[in-house]
Amino acid sequence: QVQIVESGGGMVQPGGSLRLSCAASGSGFTFYTMRWYRQTPGKEREKIAQIFRNGVTNYATFIRDRFTISRENAKNTVYLQIDTLKPEDTGVYYCNVEASSQFVALRDFWGQGTQVTVSS
Repeated sequence: QVQIVESGGGMVQPGGSLRLSCAASGSGFTFYTMRWYRQTPGKEREKIAQIFRNGVTNYATFIRDRFTISRENAKNTVYLQIDTLKPEDTGVYYCNVEASSQFVALRDFWGQGTQVTVSS
């Protein structure tokens, strides 16, 4: 089946940067749109950005140039660069990947999330 593994989270001071990674794997699967979500304390999970297989990107309207999504198709990996981190960015960041195979219709797969904590 498909495995989605996020990494790169951690504790960082306000104003710092992080680069989150999400690696997708699965024999026989092709990976299409890749997305990042986050869930901050007391709020529902929200979509931050998505990137299509051709590299086209979309960002949530609340994003103000501090987040950059990118991908490497050869590695089935998506990245999220977060700059000028703020305490309100604290939360769990999740990767979501659309994938299908010869035997599995197109569906979403989720990672387990990576914790980002912004604190001085």
